[in-house]
Amino acid sequence: MNEKNKKRQDIVENKETQQENYQDLPQAIQDKLDWFQNQKLGIIFHWGLYAQAGVVESWQLSKEDDWARKHGAFRKDLKELRHDYWALNHEFNPVNFNPESWAKAAKYAGFRYMIFTTKHHDGFNMYDTKYSDYKITSKDSAFHNNPLADILKYVNEAFRKEGIATGAYYSKADWHCPFYWEPGSDPRGRYASYDPAQKPELWQKFQKFVENQLVEICQNYGPIDILWLDAGWVNGGHHEFLPMKQIVRKIWQIKADTLIVDRTIGGKYENYVTPEQQIPTIPPQKVWESNLTLAKNWGYVPNDQYKSFREILDNIIKIISLGGNVILGIGPKPDGTLPQQAIKLMKKLGDWLKVFGEAVYDTRGCPEYVNKNIFMTKKNSDYYLFYNSDEADHKISVNDLPVKSNTVLSIETGKSVFVNNGIINLPKTAFPYGVIEIKCDK
Repeated sequence: MNEKNKKRQDIVENKETQQENYQDLPQAIQDKLDWFQNQKLGIIFHWGLYAQAGVVESWQLSKEDDWARKHGAFRKDLKELRHDYWALNHEFNPVNFNPESWAKAAKYAGFRYMIFTTKHHDGFNMYDTKYSDYKITSKDSAFHNNPLADILKYVNEAFRKEGIATGAYYSKADWHCPFYWEPGSDPRGRYASYDPAQKPELWQKFQKFVENQLVEICQNYGPIDILWLDAGWVNGGHHEFLPMKQIVRKIWQIKADTLIVDRTIGGKYENYVTPEQQIPTIPPQKVWESNLTLAKNWGYVPNDQYKSFREILDNIIKIISLGGNVILGIGPKPDGTLPQQAIKLMKKLGDWLKVFGEAVYDTRGCPEYVNKNIFMTKKNSDYYLFYNSDEADHKISVNDLPVKSNTVLSIETGKSVFVNNGIINLPKTAFPYGVIEIKCDK
């Protein structure tokens, strides 16, 4: 993913895509999308050689993406940069990797699903693929003798043990694969180093490579609930097309309800849309999920700037009120541990959700209220109103609210709050946000 890539137009603005009909999807996928919306909160780990380099994922390898090198190039010379970056597998040795501790921290934080980066654009595989030697388990990699070397396997096992659904991030582009960037070539940017229309046999090899890896991930590391495909320029133009119908058929033969997220592409193989580092002003008609980082970057960067808990909670409440899910990004450190700043924020989120989680999980948004600066969710016939702690002891009129009785309920205390002359006195809260429940007749 790339928060600075402004060339990518967010799919939520694609009117044609908004009108896609979910009835064209298999019933198992329609049901899974309903499940997905109930989960509400997920976590995504961007982890790979870029953590060792301390740079913004693997974007510095792309010649045209010079923005990634402006604020701290890994090496000044691009040829040297590529050589030294790809050699980082000899150094990357996360000896403190403990997937159980990750999973327990995520469980406490209230995350219901997890997505792990199997491979970023650099082509380094964080699992034991049989289709490439450029992988964490290769004898050339520093970590290959570790009992936990097959990282994807142990991450998935740990999270499933905690009851957290698992998903796989996968870059369709692969800058290390000889079928995408030909050896000895000088690629101009993120695309294949050749025109697939001019070299169809080579492109067919790459198509098969991608298909083999995606089937491998779903077959050997499942059950995979979400297959999250990045590098949207592949399948998005420039003749870089994949046989998605064939690939998806094989994936759904393995697990019929695996959600496919072919990001920014549209169509039935982008089962939900993923606005990145933003909250849409108008909710997409498709099921959606905002992708936000806890810090500034997706992967680990030393001295990164982390968001405040208030900002994170502001974003979560607005997104779920608009009807979306939220996935929060964390970049593990080169030694395999999670940054302490991330752990602290996860702890605060978990503390808040333990009190107010019923207003989050299994709800649907109420976007019609958001333009009035009122944030609400709905579950069956009941509504949940979120209010900022700065508004505690303030009053709110019920004129714009679906209040049908003379009391509402404070979720924090479990006590009734009276509605007097059309006014609710918002109770004090010990948290950045409180919640009142408005019960309505069915």
